[in-house]
Amino acid sequence: MLNDANAINARFKLDWPGFTLDVDLALPGRGVTALFGHSGSGKTTLLRCLAGLERASHGRLEFKGKIWQDETTWRPTHQRPIGYVFQEASLFAHLNVLGNLNFGLQRSATAQRVGLEQAIELLGIGHLLERKPDTLSGGERQRVGIARALAVGPEILLMDEPLAALDLKRKQEILPYLERLHDELAIPVIYVSHAPDEVARLADHLVAMDGGRVVADGPLVETLARLDLPIRLGEDVGVVLDATVGAIDAEWHLARVDFAGGGLWTRDHGLPPGKRVRVRVLARDVSLAVHHPEPSSIQNVLDGTVESLGDDDHPGLLLVRVQVGASQLVARLTRRSAAQLGIAPGLPVSVQIKSVALME
Repeated sequence: MLNDANAINARFKLDWPGFTLDVDLALPGRGVTALFGHSGSGKTTLLRCLAGLERASHGRLEFKGKIWQDETTWRPTHQRPIGYVFQEASLFAHLNVLGNLNFGLQRSATAQRVGLEQAIELLGIGHLLERKPDTLSGGERQRVGIARALAVGPEILLMDEPLAALDLKRKQEILPYLERLHDELAIPVIYVSHAPDEVARLADHLVAMDGGRVVADGPLVETLARLDLPIRLGEDVGVVLDATVGAIDAEWHLARVDFAGGGLWTRDHGLPPGKRVRVRVLARDVSLAVHHPEPSSIQNVLDGTVESLGDDDHPGLLLVRVQVGASQLVARLTRRSAAQLGIAPGLPVSVQIKSVALME
């Protein structure tokens, strides 16, 4: 259970032919919670239960001390203070952007907490208000759809793979606006996705699902560093670090990002010093040495201490979690190299990081 008076406490069991949703969660009352998993894992079904679009035969939903669903209570969707963003914006073709925004606003009984003007500003759509939906790009339509969901003043924002229908260019166009929502909204956002880059960039809290059940649940940074159930955000196990751009090396076109454990050099992406960023470090890009290595092409070398060891997918491989300052990194070693180096909990090591991905 979370020590959060605004937590979303959700327990649902829903049986369909060939599929069962069975979850019991306490989700944070602020920030972005990602529901992550393969298609068919139950992410959208869980989101629809939160919205009241699906009624679980056995369920309980409580938010801010108010019961939305239990054995005797059922609050229908239109009485839940939510905003819901679908994969497709589904705007009314005969109305301009402002008309679409006002249409939803006029039919909402909830308080205008965010407000139409703030939603327009947050999503950067002020210049689009007089345009019809068929003149908008996919990214612009989705920004309008998100603004429409915010304009009703929701207490929870539910987002069902809002970037799934967009190509890479449009995704890159809209992600900075989603980051603004993350930074500026004081309400919880439940974000369904199977895209690792979106989760790594946006989420504070991670709920990993498989087969209608929760396989991992917790703060993103801590959950990704777990070895008992390594979660692959995409092609490999890895961690995400909250960091800040600390310095720019203009001569070599590099930027140093500082995190709670040291600094890492990466390509200069044109971000100013002081800018908060996230970096992703994959296990395959981390190696360990028991002595400080000689100068090499690997520029990022940090001091750490082995914390724990865990099994990898292949019997010849091992995952090693290393404490670096107040942060954790995960390395992949062969079992033979680990034995030769004497890798064990408590061993001081030099952590060599070959590649760092800046989430931007």
